[in-house]
Amino acid sequence: MEVFSDETVSGGVAYKNKTLKKEIINQLDRSGDQTIADLSRELNISTPKITSLVNELIQDGLLQDLGKMDSTGGRRASIYGLGSDACFFVGVDVKRYYINIGLLDFKKHLVTIREKVPYPLENTQQSLTALIKSIRKFIHESGVAYEKVLGIGINLSGRVNNISGYSYSYFHFQEEPLAQIIQQELGIKTFLENDSNAMAFGELHYGVVTTERNILFINLDYGTGCGIIINRELYYGKSGFSGEFGHIPFYNNEIICGCGKKGCLETEVSGQALLRQVRERIAAGSSSKLLQKGKKTEDLKLEDLIGAALSEDVLMIELLAEMGEKLGKALAVLINLFNPELVILGGTLSETGDYLRLPTRSALNKYSLSLVNSDTQVKLSRLGEKAGVLGGCLIARSKVLSL
Repeated sequence: MEVFSDETVSGGVAYKNKTLKKEIINQLDRSGDQTIADLSRELNISTPKITSLVNELIQDGLLQDLGKMDSTGGRRASIYGLGSDACFFVGVDVKRYYINIGLLDFKKHLVTIREKVPYPLENTQQSLTALIKSIRKFIHESGVAYEKVLGIGINLSGRVNNISGYSYSYFHFQEEPLAQIIQQELGIKTFLENDSNAMAFGELHYGVVTTERNILFINLDYGTGCGIIINRELYYGKSGFSGEFGHIPFYNNEIICGCGKKGCLETEVSGQALLRQVRERIAAGSSSKLLQKGKKTEDLKLEDLIGAALSEDVLMIELLAEMGEKLGKALAVLINLFNPELVILGGTLSETGDYLRLPTRSALNKYSLSLVNSDTQVKLSRLGEKAGVLGGCLIARSKVLSL
């Protein structure tokens, strides 16, 4: 679409019109459906000019005439809004053994989502090729015209620079930014984001967040991450690497973390840590429903542990209580630093519900400053697996609209 294209518009008038059209779209996006008079007043543009640009945007399919508004007298004005099927955005949340992928329309409705599509995440060219193939297949099967997909947001764990498009934890074996490589393959603008940031963004707009402005989203998966929201904006730090909560050197142990260092929080508070602890307890003689499934302990995955906990497996409930105590103590550090209004427990392990939340809250009460702690609510993610998909879609959409 011309208004979102990277092509340089020749001529001063053409360039100005393109800029004004973006302003109209962003105004409707911020404030909802409006009349010509509303747009003219808000954007300080003459009524004839706004009328002309709105008509062009309607011809392009980006805006819709939604009919006449109610009036107590005089001529009724038409209301204009974004066209929901004018364009679409794809969000891809990459997990260790699967991906979640969804399609968002122009009015921010989630059109379709596919959860837990099998996919092995490895730092190899084969894994990257498989990811690109899965995205292309999803778009094809969605039934949406390829050219109507204007942006793709891809979430990866670890270090991601969302500005440059480089990933430093996965698929970093080529000189070009990963976002650029995928964009060249798919022919669609592609943006990278850290998975915890994307999930936090999804929760901010569609999850448990209401009026809160300062929020910490804790992503508890195989690793442990944190998305930081300050004044309802994602906080990235200088290079986009903020929120590496799991790599605070919290323990004096000899366990080597995935980052290569010892003693990280993630070595005791994460899905990977929970798997290790389950294997150690079972090897030491503890009983568990996990043994009834006929699986070897080395073949267990996080979903097996969650299923056991929800089936009231005593071992799993005990381990989650222990992990919640450790998590709460670590969160006390963040709460004393940030004084947030809300902490959201999300990621795969949040599916264990109050088995994790209640001991975490208890430890928070124990270890954080009472005046600070009293300001902070602790809630479970409402979106679950959808958080990252919605966040990825919304971030891609936001970036395309701001180009």
